[in-house]
Formats: sequence, C-alpha cells, structure tokens
Amino acid sequence: MSDAVTPARLGYRMPAEWEPHAGTWLTWPRPEGISFPGRYDGVPDAYAAFIRELVTGEDVHINVWNREKEEWVRGLLRERDVPLDRVHFHPFPAYEPWCRDHGPIFLVRGHGETHERAAVDWRYNAWGGKYPPFDLDDAIPRHVARLRGLPLFEPGIVMEGGALDVNGRGTLITTEACLLHPNRNPHLDRSAIEQSLRDHLGVTHILWLGDGIEGDDTDGHVDDLARFVDPTMVVTVMEEDPRDVNHDRLQENRRRLSTMTDQDGKPLRIVELPCPGVVEHEGQRLPASYANFYIANGIVVMPTFRKENDGPALEILQNVFPDRRVVGLDSTELIWGLGSFHCISQQEPA
Repeated sequence: MSDAVTPARLGYRMPAEWEPHAGTWLTWPRPEGISFPGRYDGVPDAYAAFIRELVTGEDVHINVWNREKEEWVRGLLRERDVPLDRVHFHPFPAYEPWCRDHGPIFLVRGHGETHERAAVDWRYNAWGGKYPPFDLDDAIPRHVARLRGLPLFEPGIVMEGGALDVNGRGTLITTEACLLHPNRNPHLDRSAIEQSLRDHLGVTHILWLGDGIEGDDTDGHVDDLARFVDPTMVVTVMEEDPRDVNHDRLQENRRRLSTMTDQDGKPLRIVELPCPGVVEHEGQRLPASYANFYIANGIVVMPTFRKENDGPALEILQNVFPDRRVVGLDSTELIWGLGSFHCISQQEPA
C-alpha cells in the first residue's frame, strides 16, 4: 500500500480501549481446538460469566464455527441466565478463540455526525507459526469488515492485537520480545515496524518494553505487562519475589517506563499492579497476569486466579477507574489456554 492511502494519511486512528464501544467481539472456543487440552469443560462457563457482564453496557458479537454450535452456545447462555437480546452470532469459523489477536483492529476518524470507522487486517500466523492451521483465524477481519461495510486496510505484516496498547492520543506501547522476534516479520527492522504502526494505527509515538512474563507463548505480549488506563497513566505488573523468574524482567520494564513520556513529552504516571504469584497446571507455568483486564462500557473485567493478590489488584484497578465498576472474574480455566479476558476479546468502537 502506498503512503498516500494509509489510514494515518486519511485521518484514521486506533482509539483507546476506554473510549465508547459499539460492542465486543469474541470467538467461541471449540472442544476440538488445541487451546484447552483436557480442561475445556470449564471454559464455556468462564465465557458466560464474561458475556453476562459485558451485556450490561454493550452488544456482544460471537464468531461461531457453524449454526449447530450457535444453537449450543445459545442454550448454554440461557441456562446461565445471560440475556440474549444484546448477543449476536456470526458464522465466521476460527480454529482457536483468541479474538484479540486474530480479530480486526478498528479505527475511527472525525467526531460527532462525521464519525467514520475502518478496520485493519494484519496477517496472523498463530504467534510465529506455533499452532497451525490458522487460515480461518486469519480470515476473521475480512468477514467482520464485510459485515460492517467498513474500509479494510491490509498492511501485509504479521501483528497481533495483544502486542499493542494505545492511549488514543498518539502513543503506543509494545515489546521488543514480540515485535522484533524473527518468527513474525524477519525481513523488517525496528524502524520499518514502527513505520507500519504509524501508517496503519495513526500513532506518532512508540514506546518499547523488553521481555514478557514466563509461560507466555506469544513471545511477550504487552497486555500481560503494562496497559494504558488513561492518556497519561500506565499500570504495570511487578513481581515482589526476587527469586521468581519474572522479577528482574518486570523490574527492567518498570525502569524503562520511568524514563518514558507521552506524545506531548509529558512523563507517564505509573501505577504498579502485583503479580498473582506462581500459577501452574500439571507442572506448567502459566502466564497469569492481572494486566489482562478488559475495559468495556461502564465496567472493567479483571481476571482472578484464586490467589491472595486478587483482592489488592482489584482495589488498585478500582482506584484508577473511579467511573467504572471493576469486576473480578475467575480465570483459572481460561489461563490454561495461556490467555485471559483481554486475549479473548476485541473492542469495536462506537
């Protein structure tokens, strides 16, 4: 795509997650999928609990494998007392449920009556080709854009939504571990990747953290590390135990954040979130993080892990989101799939 028709040149930008939503997109997990080996049975209830909270403030769109699966999901949601008047099903099949990464990134431009939207379709390769096949997952943005009648921009490079977080004013935060990994775009250097982010998301200022947390098979997504909660404030996870493998890498990310500014040169305000501690299943360290929260209309949904730090983390987030209700939902079933509520959701701006 030539520079003349990039989203940025046309005035589009990626809005912050706390800006008003038209809805939330999810992809329903399949029992035949590989994301939850041996523990799928508890996952639908986690989805139902999440959807029950979301529909209090916005529509929910669910990509399903086929009509038969749609009827099964409808029945489950009814049994779990989830109102269905704001739930919409779409026969857009995907192998795995991680809509944050295979779904479209929505863009906006203008204000009020002139408000317009578009979508970005990054290439998706299941985090460096780790979990083939992924062709159906990669096709989801095209289906959604066609349904919505939106212009669709295709940068031609591999990128995932969980690797990016924005403040809606021009600043984006990401990690070197993920975006510079050779299993994504080995032909591109840092400057080329930054240029594509500027061109297609309308950002002007890019901040780089280092490594992700242990157990994260995405090679270090930022949505497990640090998140914007307003235009100048970032919450970042910290591990107190110096013996924990995450301690030093999170200290380094915290150090970097302390030197960073927003697009206007203002220092970031930093709030620390605790880590839940070690969460394992069958001897495998899982990437449990309170930073994997999702900001919806009127609420924030934070994953909990049946750990002592669940309560303190909820209190911290409630303090930084005074105008939203912060809800803790049990994510012990979801995290076996190596992701949580932010990983399974993708916001569609109003």
